Amino acid sequence: MAEFDGKVAIVTGGLSGIGRATARVLSARGATVVAAGVPPTRDSEAPLPGIEHVDVDVTDETATAQLVAHVAATHGGLDIVVAAAGIQRYGTAAKTSADEWNEVLAVNVTGAFHTIKHALPHLRARGTGAIVIVSSVQAFVTQNAVAAYTTSKGALNALARSIAIDEAKNGIRVNTVCPASVDTPMLRFSARTFSDGSDQAAQALVESWGRMHPLGRVAQPDEVAEAIAFLASDRASFITGIALPVDGGLLANAAVVLPE
Repeated sequence: MAEFDGKVAIVTGGLSGIGRATARVLSARGATVVAAGVPPTRDSEAPLPGIEHVDVDVTDETATAQLVAHVAATHGGLDIVVAAAGIQRYGTAAKTSADEWNEVLAVNVTGAFHTIKHALPHLRARGTGAIVIVSSVQAFVTQNAVAAYTTSKGALNALARSIAIDEAKNGIRVNTVCPASVDTPMLRFSARTFSDGSDQAAQALVESWGRMHPLGRVAQPDEVAEAIAFLASDRASFITGIALPVDGGLLANAAVVLPE
């Protein structure tokens, strides 16, 4: 049997990047997967065969609750929730507008809260379940000019710990993965923003960012998806409340380097 045979999963942010890769991995290993996200943009990727795709804005609690109810009713329950919806906005605390701040927190934190809140009754009904939230290394360390984003990722780790403790008695495990730079549409958008906008310049900048990681490159979405699939699986049955770096050694690396 495939690892996730008989399991039903929701992946928010499932139309692109890490969420899309996770939906593909879970489906390939037997899960029934519903991938939810906002309508297509320039960076959206093609729908995945065999996976239901639903347009949902996770900042809308009513729409998110309806999504969860639809999945549970249609597929007979819910076993796995992956909260991967997220956005990036740049700015220091001094320069970030209230609208930008609220937008980032609404998508990254409140969106995950909405999804998990309405999924919990269905997971409890199973007597077991796994929730994985996509956070970031920026929950621990911070680059410049990302005040709202880094705040949101720290909040996600705290939220995961809280739910992990509250739901342990119900057999529900909750963890985060914390990637460093990953070659996703979001990263490519950032690379175009901080270069001349051409694909060639963006590629050069992505490669430059990759060299800042000890492994010398950025991650691929499937590499993060593998970590998510592990945490969602029975192989991680005694793991809850952790924040797992998937970062190419970035957090282990001291900024001060001795001369050769």
